[in-house]
Amino acid sequence: MHIAFAASECVPFSKTGGLADVVGALPRALVSAGHQVSVYVPRYRQTKLSDARTVVRSITVPFDDRYRFCSVLTGGSHSGVNFYFVDYPPYFDREALYGTSAGDYPDNAERFALFSRAVLEASKILGVPGVFHCHDWQSALVPVLLRTQYAEDPAFRDVGTVFTIHNMGYQGLFPPDTLPLLTLPWDLLAIDKMEFFGQVNFLKGALVYADFITTVSRKYSHEIQTAEFGFGLEGVLRDRAATVTGILNGVDYNEWSPQADKFIVAKYSPEDLSGKAKCKQDLLTTFGVTNPNPNLPVIGIVSRFAAQKGFDLIAQIMDRLAREEMIIVALGNGDKQYEEMFARMQKQFPQKIAVKIAYDNAVAHKIEAGSDMFLMPSKYEPCGLNQIYSLKYGTMPIVRATGGLDDTIDPWDARTGKGTGFKFTDYSGEALLLTVKEALKAFRDQSSWHTLMRNGMNKDFSWNASAREYAKVYERARQSRTAAQVMEKVLV
Repeated sequence: MHIAFAASECVPFSKTGGLADVVGALPRALVSAGHQVSVYVPRYRQTKLSDARTVVRSITVPFDDRYRFCSVLTGGSHSGVNFYFVDYPPYFDREALYGTSAGDYPDNAERFALFSRAVLEASKILGVPGVFHCHDWQSALVPVLLRTQYAEDPAFRDVGTVFTIHNMGYQGLFPPDTLPLLTLPWDLLAIDKMEFFGQVNFLKGALVYADFITTVSRKYSHEIQTAEFGFGLEGVLRDRAATVTGILNGVDYNEWSPQADKFIVAKYSPEDLSGKAKCKQDLLTTFGVTNPNPNLPVIGIVSRFAAQKGFDLIAQIMDRLAREEMIIVALGNGDKQYEEMFARMQKQFPQKIAVKIAYDNAVAHKIEAGSDMFLMPSKYEPCGLNQIYSLKYGTMPIVRATGGLDDTIDPWDARTGKGTGFKFTDYSGEALLLTVKEALKAFRDQSSWHTLMRNGMNKDFSWNASAREYAKVYERARQSRTAAQVMEKVLV
């Protein structure tokens, strides 16, 4: 089957989060399983193409004020996947992908509407797929357009659509007059279509019009159908529950494994753990921790500093946490209050707390390899990748039991020697502190701890199993379109 991905980011070309990792890795696994895959992403200023070639010279995209003309470049084939880039510099040649520290770009609706239309038009020239697989609100107009303005286009009559929610918290909300600006019909501003408390909701449009909906973990597919996690769209998802499924993200072990990692000072494996101590020393040196006690456990953090990631809980207990027998190393940036909290604690406890306010891929790898534990106390987490990376590195996750964190981590039981980490349920600082203390206590028994490490390192979350599950969903999407065409003929 030919599957066309439409997404706003993809490694190695552009990235702000885990979406890019999925769009970079899943297509390769699908090709390995025998499918044909094309990937469409915008060409940003950050996109580096060594052998770019124009394959569609001009695509006309109508807007209410004037036409815009974009082109499509190819970045060639990588691991059998064809990559295409929608090129329109006025929209995509910018400092960042979605906005700056001042906020989102005010014309994001126009930017990603142009992208969505360009994907559809380009596919007529480069190959119409059997299924469009769209990701998050930035490509949500693809299923909307296919079932509205392109509904009578014979090129797309049998094409199915699958839409993946990576984070319900980002929905693409815009004022009502966005519809005529994008030349979309006013009747989409209805409660059963794209209207959301008086605004136009791109994500809702995809939830209404896509043939099938997936999320990036099994538990998250259920959580988003509740008021706590649905962000106002839980009713839409419950109405479509028969088409909603959770498929856990995989990881690329060619990049994230202590046996292959190019960023770490020593390789190690479940059979030979000796290299991890060297990685730990290198990590502490990188963070400027001088003369550390090698027997102290290191807790690593790589994250966006935000309340959603549980940093409000960390703030509640940070003073008490700093007095425990451990070292914390944190990499990330985000909300100013949490950046300042880490800077203040580092100044107060220079041998216990170390932080780098930035994102650095090489340092992130060093944290995974050199830490003994990895902290992810998220309020909600659709999937999460770092806890899966951590397992492979023998860096035991401390997580809250939500979304993909709950799906991927089994609680450690020293009596049976089973489990892969530590987790808590109540969203409270006290529950987090108790769980950290539980992990610190377990660390003192190094023989038992090595069993725990090997449990995690022997887990396999590669993309192959997830790709098989996606292939089943694609087939169901194709079948649903065939059934819809049969029904239309019967009604006629």
